[in-house]
Amino acid sequence: MSISHAPPDSLSDISGTSEVVPIVPSSTRRTRVPRWLRRTSGPLTLLALWQLLSSTGVLTKDVLASPGTIAGVAGDLIGDGSLTSAMGVSLQRVAIGLLLGAVVGTSLALVSGLFRIGEDLVDASVQMLRTVPFVGLIPLFIIWFGIGEAPKVAIITLGVSFPLYLNVYAGIRGVDSQLIEAGESLGLSRWGLVRHVILPGALPGAMTGLRYSLGIAWLALVFAEQINADSGIGFLMVQARDFLRTDVIVVCLIVYAFLGLIADFIVRTLERLLLQWRPTFTGR
Repeated sequence: MSISHAPPDSLSDISGTSEVVPIVPSSTRRTRVPRWLRRTSGPLTLLALWQLLSSTGVLTKDVLASPGTIAGVAGDLIGDGSLTSAMGVSLQRVAIGLLLGAVVGTSLALVSGLFRIGEDLVDASVQMLRTVPFVGLIPLFIIWFGIGEAPKVAIITLGVSFPLYLNVYAGIRGVDSQLIEAGESLGLSRWGLVRHVILPGALPGAMTGLRYSLGIAWLALVFAEQINADSGIGFLMVQARDFLRTDVIVVCLIVYAFLGLIADFIVRTLERLLLQWRPTFTGR
């Protein structure tokens, strides 16, 4: 026994009896949970677990103070001005080191990426220096520059330079050669190619290198401020270590983390503004 399906008389019958339902891609559907809530759920869960372990006695004060104690200590440090003063000094060191490192790393990458002779003269030396742990150079920097601000800024500058060099160089050499040929066919000069084709193509890599360099800058600052320092967040940590104040140490670590998070947010915002011309996948 067969079942036959009669075709519709006309397309007008279909359009008259059926309702047109717009198809919405799954990537554009709004979720019920706001994204900011999802992003903060992880840290809030860790904070609640930390408080629970402290309240039940699993974590003692000697090992790790409770979140309430940490908040109280942070309020005291802010009240007497010691934490804000230390943050100002540390931010100044990072800003100077990041600026110098960006200039050095980007300049070397441009010389090495744009010119073959520059690559022959620069790249091998940079690659050798990159493999040397910059923390191990702190004793030499102290001998060369003394115990003032110069060795601290120098170690941050060195740590920042290499990630920027690698990413800017890779961005320049990653530009599609067909774009270069198209620019030449349009009559662009060498500087025009660099300005309108090569540098915009290398900008995504440069922004990635800048984000990575910021993380290295804060890491270098931690080491720099714990050696012959009389101010800064690292100096507070050294003092807290001498007096076995784990609560102060945790406050300083949280400050480091928040400063790094704010710096990364600024770079990501700058990246969205500068790279509006490049549509990318943003996840689903």
